Amino acid sequence: MKLLLVSDLHYALKQFDWVYGVAERFDIVAIAGDHLDISAIAAVEAQIVVISMYLNRLRAKTRLLVSSGNHDLDGRGGDGERVAAWLSRGRLPGMAVDGDFMEIEDVAITVCPWWDGPLGCAAVDRQLARDARQRGARWIWVYHAPPDQSPLSWTGTRHYGDAELLGWIRQYQPDFVLTGHIHQSPFRAGGSWVDRIGQTWVFNAGRQTGPCPTHVIIDLGERRAIWSSSAGKQVVNLEKPLTRPVAALSPA
Repeated sequence: MKLLLVSDLHYALKQFDWVYGVAERFDIVAIAGDHLDISAIAAVEAQIVVISMYLNRLRAKTRLLVSSGNHDLDGRGGDGERVAAWLSRGRLPGMAVDGDFMEIEDVAITVCPWWDGPLGCAAVDRQLARDARQRGARWIWVYHAPPDQSPLSWTGTRHYGDAELLGWIRQYQPDFVLTGHIHQSPFRAGGSWVDRIGQTWVFNAGRQTGPCPTHVIIDLGERRAIWSSSAGKQVVNLEKPLTRPVAALSPA
């Protein structure tokens, strides 16, 4: 099984085009939040129409995992806290979004929403407890923010991660957590695109401009993960302890 992780595309349509162009090469494509861009010239309502079209086209090519990020909130849930209502309304076969649980062969997948307050946080806590009872041989989470106190949450001056996620990882020890949110962490001294917390591998592809997004390819068959960006490529062996600096790959 081969998985592609991207995040923080922020209405960069050429990057969505790139993902669409390579999607059929992967068993799973995960987009870990911030599909929209609240600072863009285009109205959020127009962005939702366009991105929903892209997601519909992508799920026709492969299995699609889509979590919300802080830029994606467009309404309020029953508890009054902000949610990505458009994403839940656009749920289609072959696609897992906020709050969903999916099983593919022996892999269990949990897609978590961006939570905007204590009630949303409690809902994610219940979601993880529910899914822990039905986890497969491997368990993957999609969660927009990286864990706090991790190189994945390092901005270059401070950590800006999710302390709750760090606690949940330590509690449940999933196999993989796919994140984003902190664009610069893979490019900063002290930051990274990969971390390991206990037995859990955690990834944040970061963000770059241009037609090709930064991305991580996780190959469960070959047991390795490769990060690609304009700065180069790096690889980790998923069967060995994480060591730094991470090995660099020569351009293909």
